[in-house]
Amino acid sequence: MADFETPEVKEYLDMPGLKPDAMSHSQPFVSRDEFQEPLGFPGELVDDWQNVAIAKLGELLDKNRGLQVFMDACVKCGACTDKCHYFHGTSDPRNMPVARQDLLRSVYRRYFTWPGRLFPKLVGAQDLTEEVLDQWYSYFHQCSECRRCSVYCPYGIDTAEVTMATREIMNAVGKGQKYSNEIIGKVFKIGNNLGLPQPALQDTLEGLEEEVKEDTGVDVRYPLDEKGAEVLLVTPSADFFAEPHVDGLIGYGKVFHQAGISWTLSSHASEAANFGLFIGSPENMRKIALRVREAAEELGVKRIVFGECGHAWRVAYSFLNTLAGPFDFLDPRYPVPQHICEVTHDLIQRGALTLDKSANDHRRVTFHDSCNVARASRMGDTPGGQFTIPREILRAVCNHYYDMPPDTIGEATFCCGGGGGLLTDDLMELRVKGALPRMQALRQVADEEGVTHLAAICAICKSQFAKVLPYYGFEMDQIVSVHQLVSDAIVLDPAR
Repeated sequence: MADFETPEVKEYLDMPGLKPDAMSHSQPFVSRDEFQEPLGFPGELVDDWQNVAIAKLGELLDKNRGLQVFMDACVKCGACTDKCHYFHGTSDPRNMPVARQDLLRSVYRRYFTWPGRLFPKLVGAQDLTEEVLDQWYSYFHQCSECRRCSVYCPYGIDTAEVTMATREIMNAVGKGQKYSNEIIGKVFKIGNNLGLPQPALQDTLEGLEEEVKEDTGVDVRYPLDEKGAEVLLVTPSADFFAEPHVDGLIGYGKVFHQAGISWTLSSHASEAANFGLFIGSPENMRKIALRVREAAEELGVKRIVFGECGHAWRVAYSFLNTLAGPFDFLDPRYPVPQHICEVTHDLIQRGALTLDKSANDHRRVTFHDSCNVARASRMGDTPGGQFTIPREILRAVCNHYYDMPPDTIGEATFCCGGGGGLLTDDLMELRVKGALPRMQALRQVADEEGVTHLAAICAICKSQFAKVLPYYGFEMDQIVSVHQLVSDAIVLDPAR
C-alpha cells in the first residue's frame, strides 16, 4: 500500500470538509523529448512558452466555438460543486469542476476579454505565470474527463473539453504527461499501448486456444491477421495478458465460435484505446484511428467490432467515421463500428447462444457504468442502449444481478477514478481517493444484497478497480469482465 491515507467510507456522498491545496503536490511525471517529439510536440518547455501558450489558446478558441462558450457561460451557480469524484475523495476545493475550469478561464479573461485586459482583478483574470502553469499541470491531471459535472450543469459546460484544451496547450509548450504520450508513441511504433510485438500476440492467442481446449474440449480459434474474416475485432491490449481482461477476450472468442462468425485480430491495429482523446490532440487521435481503417482494408473484413474499453468506444462511436471514414468498403448492413456487447446481445435475443446461468451462481453481480460509454456514446437502436444492453447480457448469464443506487449509475455514474490518462502509479493517491464514491456505492450494495463481484466493460475501469479495491477492504478479483461472465455461462457446441 502507498503512503497516504485512504478516505473513510462514510454515509453515501457525505459532503467533505474543504482542505485547500490538499492535492497541490500531485503531479504525473513530465514527458521527455523521446516521447514528445514523435507526437509533434516540443521536447521540453520552450523559451517563449507564455506566448506560445496564449497563441495556442487563441487557436483553440477559433477552432472550437464551444470552448469559448464554456469560458464565457459559467455563472458560478455551484451545481457542479459536489459532482466530481476527485473532490469527494480529496476535499481539495480546486477539484470542484468550476474551480478547475477557472484555472484556464482566468487566463482566458486576461488575454481575450476587454474587462480582463483593463480591470483584471475585478473579473478574476490573471497573468499566465510559471506558478499558473504548474497549477494547470497538477489540477488538469486531476480530471478524468468523465463529464459527470456536465450532466448537472444548467449551461452544459463540458469540463472534459476544458481539460483537453488545457492539456493540448501544455503539450504545445513542451510540458506533456509521460504516461499518455509514451503510450501514444508505442501505438505509432508497434500498434498497441503495451508495446506487444506480433510474435507476443501470436503466442498469447495460441495459449488461449490451448487453455479453452483443455477447459471445454472444444477447438475455439483466436486468429490473428487472417484475411477474409467477416469481423475485425479491435480490443484493448490489456485483453491479451491480464486478468480480468484476458477472460473477456476468451469470452469474445467463444461468442464468435458459437455463432459461426469468422473473425480476426490485427497486429497492425491491436489496440482499441485512443489516448489522443485524453491529451486533446485531434491529430494524434486521427493517426491512431487510421490504423484501424488500414487493418480493415488490408484484411478485407466486412465489419469492425470493438471490445470492452470505455474511451475506445467513445472515440469509435463518436469520431471514428470523421477521423478515418468513410467506411464504404464494409458491409452496409452493419453499423460502423459495433460494440462487442451489441453483437452478443443480438445473438442472445435471437437465441443463437446457449447459456447456463447457473455457471455463475457462485457470484452475486453488480455493474459499473463506465463514464465514456455512459455519457459519450450509445449502443443499439434505442436511446439508453448503453445502459440496458450490458445489463440484459448480465441478466441472461447470471441468476443474481443487482444494481447499485440509482444516482450512482446510468448517466449519473461515478468514474472509477483512473480514467482520462490518469491510470499511472505516479498518481496512485489520486486514483485511490477518486474511487471513493464508487466504493461507497459498491459497499452499500454489498452490504444490502450480498454482492460479491463488480462487472465492467472498460479496460481502464477493470485495471483501476483491480488496484484500488484492496484499499477499501475488497479483493482484487472482485472486478470481472462482462464477457468473462458470458464465457463461463456459454455452452459450446462441439460440432462447430
